[in-house]
Amino acid sequence: MSAAVQLGTALTAARRSLLQRRVRWIVAATITYNVIEAVVAIAAGTVASSTALIGFGLDSIVEVLSAAAVAWQFAGRDPEARERTALKVIAGSFFGLALYVTVDAALTFAGLREPEQSTVGIILAAVSLAVMPFLSLVERRTGKELGSASAVADSKQTLVCSYLSAAILVGLLLNTLFGWSWADPVAGLVVVVFAVREGLEAWRGDACKQPVSALTGEREVDACDCC
Repeated sequence: MSAAVQLGTALTAARRSLLQRRVRWIVAATITYNVIEAVVAIAAGTVASSTALIGFGLDSIVEVLSAAAVAWQFAGRDPEARERTALKVIAGSFFGLALYVTVDAALTFAGLREPEQSTVGIILAAVSLAVMPFLSLVERRTGKELGSASAVADSKQTLVCSYLSAAILVGLLLNTLFGWSWADPVAGLVVVVFAVREGLEAWRGDACKQPVSALTGEREVDACDCC
């Protein structure tokens, strides 16, 4: 093997190692933020009887589970061997979130809950709307370059959190400004559509992994259609 080929291989290995470390740092930041977000959202949602806020807090817990699955995957010596299990955990977390928010919204529509105004919830949703898209973008780009379906799936979980932040912010503002209490459960249901769709994609995520070219031995960067 020539020195040039050896150097190219070394650089590829070094780049892969860098990307794996980056994923671990992103996951750590995501877990830390979402633990704080979950505590604040669930506490504020309980006080205000807000389906949207409680669902938002549970989404944060789901995000922690999803990020933890990716952290577990990349903590091993062979992350690719753990990818299928990580994807199943991420998919299950999406489905669990969708189920809870649907049931809680139904209780609100049935008149068993009466959402109140929540200034804390509005501030939290606004902050999350600023933070989550950035974390999602960085992890998604890193995951695509690395060829990791689980990292891309986790980035989508973070993006769903961004969608939920926007929906909840609108719902809380409508309830606060106009007294439209129905806007709260509707905002909560918005995320169900995204959660189910992304859950299904994560469940099938092993097919999203970028294949290795039989001719060059390199990953085909544009082959991941669902990413």
